Amino acid sequence: MKLDRFIRVAIAIAVLVAFLVATGALLFVTESALNIWDRLADGPPLLLYTYVGIMIAIVLAALVLIWRLVIRRKISPPRASISKPLSKQDIEERLRDAEEAGVDVAAAQAELQELAGRREAGSIHLCFFGEVSTGKSSLIKALVPEADVKIDIVGGSTDDIRHYRWRNDAGNEILLTDVPGTGGHDDGFDDLALEEAQRAHVVLFVCDSDLSRREADSLRHLLALDKPLVLVMNKADQFSVEEQASLMHRLLGRLEDIGGELQRDRVVAVSAGGEIDVIERRDDGSESPVRRQRPADVGVLVVAINSLLADDSQPLEDRRDRAVFQLAAGKLAEAEALYRVQRSEQIIRNSTRKAIIGSMAAISPGTDILIQGYIGTGMTQELCKLYGATPRDLDIEEFLNLSQSRVGRALPLTLAVAGNGLKAFPGIGTVAGGFVHAVAYGLIFDALGRSLVLTLSKNGELVPEAAAKEFEEGISEHIEAGVRRVARMAMEEEVSGG
Repeated sequence: MKLDRFIRVAIAIAVLVAFLVATGALLFVTESALNIWDRLADGPPLLLYTYVGIMIAIVLAALVLIWRLVIRRKISPPRASISKPLSKQDIEERLRDAEEAGVDVAAAQAELQELAGRREAGSIHLCFFGEVSTGKSSLIKALVPEADVKIDIVGGSTDDIRHYRWRNDAGNEILLTDVPGTGGHDDGFDDLALEEAQRAHVVLFVCDSDLSRREADSLRHLLALDKPLVLVMNKADQFSVEEQASLMHRLLGRLEDIGGELQRDRVVAVSAGGEIDVIERRDDGSESPVRRQRPADVGVLVVAINSLLADDSQPLEDRRDRAVFQLAAGKLAEAEALYRVQRSEQIIRNSTRKAIIGSMAAISPGTDILIQGYIGTGMTQELCKLYGATPRDLDIEEFLNLSQSRVGRALPLTLAVAGNGLKAFPGIGTVAGGFVHAVAYGLIFDALGRSLVLTLSKNGELVPEAAAKEFEEGISEHIEAGVRRVARMAMEEEVSGG
């Protein structure tokens, strides 16, 4: 009880002293401010205004500094994810910025060049898209009988992109594009078909019955591009009138489930015709298989195409261009992601090498990689800049401090792995403790950088706790994977230094 009373009295005295000091400081500051204001008021107006301007500038500079230190700034959202459609100016500006940063923008630029070529040619591109064996090539043959269309009854006969010229009743020159069927190849043909569909003015989505899950996913993707589309159910002659009506009803229901909106006359049932095997009975009673030609019935498809091309409510050129801009933006995003991976690898390697050199140069090698704080800070700043994050200096310091607390627990394992890794190199034999420590420094820096890249990729910003936890959880895996690389790096520095 006596101790409790003593503590309360001590706190009361401390509060009283703090109150007296604060009151005295306030009176002093008030008196000084009033004296200065009186002198400024008696002086020339220019001096007063200059003094006030300087004070405002100092206050603003202090607020900006506090903001930069305290407020955590997230990575900017990718421009491609913004709902506003990309314009030519948008994508060209992004390409310029990326190219200046060192990103390989050739694939994205090629899309814009292809678009420019198609604009100049002036043809309308209709892409026949669908899974293998739905009859895309046969439909093209039905529309352009004179075309040399490759058709194989086994299915999957189209293994590249082919264009066939067709002129409709309105005199429009149309290029019918046959792309590889999706779902039947393992060589990237699905992506090839989707990309060509984005480049076209109109997509003719061909199926031969109700939509499979894969077909529904592809249709959802194409509709999300605001791509003019006709849903074509081929091989309708294989079904009765009642079955056709039921299938068309289900297709319309599927469209509604997907969230797509198509006019009723843009969901059509057709038959591409072609050959069919039948059994022929002869007069003598014998039977033999023969192949007969089935007539094509694509009139309703031609009507749907003509109707769509005549609809000028939403210009085909503008919608096609927007889809191509999205395609170019996607390829640019892939190139930027690859650039970040490659550049982050360089930054981590350079920082790891600096850590090894610093450890070797030290008279008494330490046991904590983060005593070389300037290297850790530099690496963290470079990686954050690469991923578009702008953290507070306090965030970087907190991340390094949290990581440092985890290094001690991992150091014995790191030293053991470093020693074993060096034994794998012929002629090394038993290495000195300082050299093992240098490799351990490098391994921890390597793990630190890779963990930071993972958290930046996931969170889009430097969250110190998350990044330090990622480092702690992945350090064993990272040092095991990087021991040979880091050990070789240390040996190179040893040889060049010796």
